[in-house]
Amino acid sequence: MNFELNEAIEILERTPKTLEYFLSGLSINWLQCNEGEDTWNPSQVMDHLIEGDKTDWIPRVEAILLAERDIRFPPYDRFSHLNKLERTIEEKLAEFQTVRVESLEKIRNLINSNSDLELTGIHPEFGEVKLKQLLSTWTVHDLTHIAQIVRVMAKRYKRDVGPWMSYLGILQ
Repeated sequence: MNFELNEAIEILERTPKTLEYFLSGLSINWLQCNEGEDTWNPSQVMDHLIEGDKTDWIPRVEAILLAERDIRFPPYDRFSHLNKLERTIEEKLAEFQTVRVESLEKIRNLINSNSDLELTGIHPEFGEVKLKQLLSTWTVHDLTHIAQIVRVMAKRYKRDVGPWMSYLGILQ
C-alpha cells in the first residue's frame, strides 16, 4: 500500500488553487465546452467537486469515525450538482476553496492515528471499505476531474489542430 494521509492532503489542499489558477477569468466558451451529450463541462465539474465535499466525502469520513453503530454510508447522488443554479466560475472557485479548507480541517481533527485509517464503513454498492480507501479514492477523484477538465478543454480545438492531431495524445 502506498497511502499516506499527509501525501493525500498535499493533493486535496492544492486542488482548489490549481483549478482557480486554471479556470478563473476564462471566457464562457472554455467553461461551457464539453465532450458531447450527457458530459460535463468545466463549470459543472466545479459544482460536482463542491457537492462532493459537502455531501459525500466528509459525511462518509464522519460515518466511519463518529458512528457508534450504523456505519452505512447514505447513497450519494453524483448528479445532484446538475440541478444547481448557475453562478460565475469565480463564485464556484471561492466556495470550493472554503469548503475544501473546512473539509481538510475536519480530517485533521478527526483522524488521530494510523489505526483510524483501518476503520471501516459500509458503502451501498461495494460493502465494507476502509477509511484509507475512501481517502485514497477522494484524492484520485480530484486528480481525475482535473484531468477531465483539461481533456474537455483540449478537445474544444480538436478539429482546429490539423495534422498535429497524431502528436496530441489528449485528443485521441
